[in-house]
Amino acid sequence: MGLLSRTIFREVVSSALLGTMLFTFVLFLQKLGKLFEILVRSSAPLPTVGYLFALVLPPTLTFAVPVGALVGVLVGLNRMSSDGEIIAMRAGGIPGRKTLPPVLAFALLATGVAAAATLWLTPLSIRETYRLLNRLAAEQLTAEIQPRIFEESFPNAVLYVGDVIPGPVVQWRNIFMADMTPPEERQSDAREYGESPRITIAAQAIAVPDLAANRIQLSLTGASSHDVGRNPDDYYITAFPQGEQALDASERDERQARGYTAMDTRPLWKEAAHSYEAAIELHQRLALPLACILLALVGVPLGVSSRKAGKSAAIVVTVSLAFLYYMALISLIGMARQGQLPVELAVWAPNAVLAIAAVILMLRLEKPGERDFLGRVRALPQTFIGVFRKRLPKPQPGLVSTNGRRLGKPLLFPLLVDTYVLGSFMFYFFLLLASFVGMAHVFTFFELLGDIVKNSIPFGRVLTYHLFLTPKLIYDSAPLSVLVAVLVTFGLLSKSNEVTAMKACGVSLYRLSVPILMMSGLLSVALFAFDHYHVPEANRVQDAIRNEIKGRPVQTYLRPDRKWIFGTGPRIYYYKYFEPAERLMVGINVYELDSETFRLKRHIAAERARWEPSLKTWVFQNGWVRDIEGVRVTRHESFQGQPKTFPQLTEEPGYFLKEVKQDKQMNYQELANYIRELRQSGFDTVRLQVQFHKKFSVPLFALIMAVISAPFAFLTGSRGAMAGVGVSFGLAIAYWAVSQLFEQVGNLNQLPPVMAAWAPDAVFLLAGVSLFTRLRT
Repeated sequence: MGLLSRTIFREVVSSALLGTMLFTFVLFLQKLGKLFEILVRSSAPLPTVGYLFALVLPPTLTFAVPVGALVGVLVGLNRMSSDGEIIAMRAGGIPGRKTLPPVLAFALLATGVAAAATLWLTPLSIRETYRLLNRLAAEQLTAEIQPRIFEESFPNAVLYVGDVIPGPVVQWRNIFMADMTPPEERQSDAREYGESPRITIAAQAIAVPDLAANRIQLSLTGASSHDVGRNPDDYYITAFPQGEQALDASERDERQARGYTAMDTRPLWKEAAHSYEAAIELHQRLALPLACILLALVGVPLGVSSRKAGKSAAIVVTVSLAFLYYMALISLIGMARQGQLPVELAVWAPNAVLAIAAVILMLRLEKPGERDFLGRVRALPQTFIGVFRKRLPKPQPGLVSTNGRRLGKPLLFPLLVDTYVLGSFMFYFFLLLASFVGMAHVFTFFELLGDIVKNSIPFGRVLTYHLFLTPKLIYDSAPLSVLVAVLVTFGLLSKSNEVTAMKACGVSLYRLSVPILMMSGLLSVALFAFDHYHVPEANRVQDAIRNEIKGRPVQTYLRPDRKWIFGTGPRIYYYKYFEPAERLMVGINVYELDSETFRLKRHIAAERARWEPSLKTWVFQNGWVRDIEGVRVTRHESFQGQPKTFPQLTEEPGYFLKEVKQDKQMNYQELANYIRELRQSGFDTVRLQVQFHKKFSVPLFALIMAVISAPFAFLTGSRGAMAGVGVSFGLAIAYWAVSQLFEQVGNLNQLPPVMAAWAPDAVFLLAGVSLFTRLRT
């Protein structure tokens, strides 16, 4: 390989590595949230944690490597073309086709990496991931217990835990257990029990999983059990300051990969002979690596023919080609699954189109009058901005006082340089945001493809899921898009010496950063409003559709069938049947608890209870009430044949139908109200408080990303935009690590929720301000 070929090869490889890293990181982040939660709740050693994180990489490389190859070819050749090096080659008698051998060598290398990822590493990583997750789940039976949720997955038992303190030894606080075993199966000591469940209440417990017996061994502190006899006059209370109790777990279904995704390629080849699903998976594994060569061949004439497009046009073409390729592949595979196309034609058609396009473009490479395609792409937004700018009123040169003296321009009046810098920043911001969101959509679709086929989900339903998933992806990707856009914008300005020219004209780096900082502040406000008005509702819809795609029961938010409810006060309701239209509960039990000691102080039971709007309380019929203090019943009253009211029970029928949401399905007002309800009941809300404050701190990070990335851009700008992209990896990873660290420490109540949510913002803001003060401007 000659000097020219080595130069081209190095240029393409360096750009491709950064492009692949960028898209891999974006796809990598889509998996880490749930994975980090699993690892924090388990007690996995550090090598296992690192191994599990590494297993996420191969599936992302399958999609990121072809796109990275196209980025490398377009950006590398485009840089050479825009700097006049391609013209110099041709002037020396070297045709543009001489760039093809080093590009093909690079494309073959990328194809080998993609083939290793899709044919070998991805199936292996999927199997290993499920093996490790199943092992961690088996070792941590207690990890699945969520605080403040009635867990009904145990055989004949219901568990409620007010607070879970994770660690090597899991601790629970405020435990409420109901034994739902039928009365005839729990006869003991010649006692005959009624139909009411046996209740066990404890202030604290240490939960230790017993893997051999598939149960959780509880060491209870401050516990008592309460049984109701068949005769309502019989009531049994047993108190024990320290006690042991076993909680049997359900038979565990191991997590398994969907379809043929985890099957090795050689057995998959044999299986493809009589299974169209296996055939689709096999041809996908073969077609995706070859896309590296085809995309690189398409990129050669586009990059060589460009003379002044810049890296932005190369990124536009990369995103457009990658999006069209993957969308065509997805659509054709969907038609093949419906029997409308042969599998081979559906999977290989996008590659065939790329091959034809590459041949046509290569044949026109040396023709006279070849068009600067990327330059025309770059010119489109500039032309639009120019037409729009002509319609704006022209700025006045300055203000004039009454005596004719010139006062100069207002301090915040937008200068021409402001619109120039801001236009470039917004262009890259929206381009990168669309790229990240598009790649995340493609990755998510292929991740769910096996479930979509298995559960026969209509394609329209899948499109609806992606439509409502988009707001969350935009919200998550916007700060990273700001980070990369600032680095690329100022990096290009620095490399082309425009920053030096501006400083020579008296424009400081601080003044140059003002428009981007102001726009980033507006983006932070927009993200907060977006999260408040649109993201929660979209999350509810996409979560429901995802459950449908996964074959899980679709979560219903109005739950008349939810038989265990924690009331507004320290009380728990249990009923056998609830009729919302008649505002009637049948087989009702109410357990009133002491908010400080979490001991049962009153037990109400009745055949039925009806809501009386005029009294604003429930009217109980045919039942009894007992006041309890320790192990003694201090008062027992029976009301047979006559109604009985309890004014303190003010939960209206709508309370038992209220919506059940996760924190991401609520805006900050709804989350604040939910936290207030739980705090009135005396329960710990630390985790929810952390998420409440993150509703404010996360949008603000778009501005903080601009503050910290601008100095980095000026410091690394002489190395170009791709160096800025490389710096963005370190910053993004650092932020993610710091954010997750403080959040988990806050969840453990080792930091105040405010500090846990705002500490990452404070750390990076101080770092950005410190870097700003050190700039030579």
